[in-house]
Amino acid sequence: MESKEKNKDFFDEIIDSLRSCEEDSPASYVSKEVLLEFYRPSPGQTPVRKAASSGRTVSPCRTNEVKEKRTVEEVRQENTVPAHNIPAAGFAPTENMSMEELQQAVSICSKCPLCRTRTNTVFGDGDIKSRLMFIGEGPGADEDAQGLPFVGKAGELLTKMINAMGFARKEVYIGNIVKCRPPENRTPEDEEIQACLPYIKQQIRLIQPDAIILLGATPLKGLFNITGITRMRGKFLDYNGTPAMPTFHPAYLLRNPSAKAEVWKDLQMVMKILGKELPKKKNQ
Repeated sequence: MESKEKNKDFFDEIIDSLRSCEEDSPASYVSKEVLLEFYRPSPGQTPVRKAASSGRTVSPCRTNEVKEKRTVEEVRQENTVPAHNIPAAGFAPTENMSMEELQQAVSICSKCPLCRTRTNTVFGDGDIKSRLMFIGEGPGADEDAQGLPFVGKAGELLTKMINAMGFARKEVYIGNIVKCRPPENRTPEDEEIQACLPYIKQQIRLIQPDAIILLGATPLKGLFNITGITRMRGKFLDYNGTPAMPTFHPAYLLRNPSAKAEVWKDLQMVMKILGKELPKKKNQ
């Protein structure tokens, strides 16, 4: 019982601390509503103590909400670049390809059977000069329809995770191991992962992030050939000199809310790498 009380106080302190830095750093402000959602307990657990509502609206970046309203045709037009130095479908990208050329290569890729069932390829989204990169498994139905990564329920939670780390969604880069939706959202098969792997590796090479967060088992297997996300989460791996943190996928957290606290520990470790430690209360 004492341990539960400590956890409650700890999470409340995070909420209070992040709210206290609103005036000093508005861009990093995380609202109470975001953190309470991130720590919502599973049925039967002791709930986190909630403070009285301030009546404020949620302040995290709303870039994703705007993008969700874009039509598929607008996404296609935005992603279309002049064909230049684009490899034929089935050829691996070269190390001197730009992000625009790489994106065009993905849009015409037919290296695996997933190309026959996709509506759109889902290349990635965010700041190509970001210090932080998230890599997930692959597109779902919403992502396949819109051509953008993490725009469904799992995407909403990922945005809250990003905000809790002190970033806006537009300040990070989000990609997936596979660029086309596997039918019925099944786990990508090995041949599909291997076909797409050169694309995500070139994205990492171009972005050169200071840290990578691997969301779930598929990016862990794809980039490191390691299985067992439960065993490996919370342990930094080295990807060509860049620290990579495996943690649970947001879709898993939607099914298992109690795991959010474990993921928060992983995110805090990445925050320290990036110099984004949690602020102290003003009265401390």
